[in-house]
Amino acid sequence: MTNVGTFGNLMGTPIINQPQVAIMACGVIKKKPVVLELVEGDVIAIRHMMFLSLSYDHRVVDGALGGQFVRRVADYLEQFDTNTIV
Repeated sequence: MTNVGTFGNLMGTPIINQPQVAIMACGVIKKKPVVLELVEGDVIAIRHMMFLSLSYDHRVVDGALGGQFVRRVADYLEQFDTNTIV
C-alpha cells in the first residue's frame, strides 16, 4: 500500500518493485458532488471521495481477480463505521 494522497494528489499509478506481486495506491480524500440513487429518485450530494489504484503482475494475478480485490477494499471502506471500533 502506498499513499499518494499525502502529497495532495487525487490519484497515482504505483509501480511494482520485484519481488512484489501487486501494490495499491490511495489518493487524497476530498469532498466531491456525487449522484446518489435513492428510492425517491436521484439526488446530488456532497461526499468524501478517494481514488484507489492497483498495479499487479499479470503473470501472477488475473485481471478479474485484481478488479474484485479493489472492489472488495472499496466496499469495506464505504461500510466503515467508527462506532464499531473495539
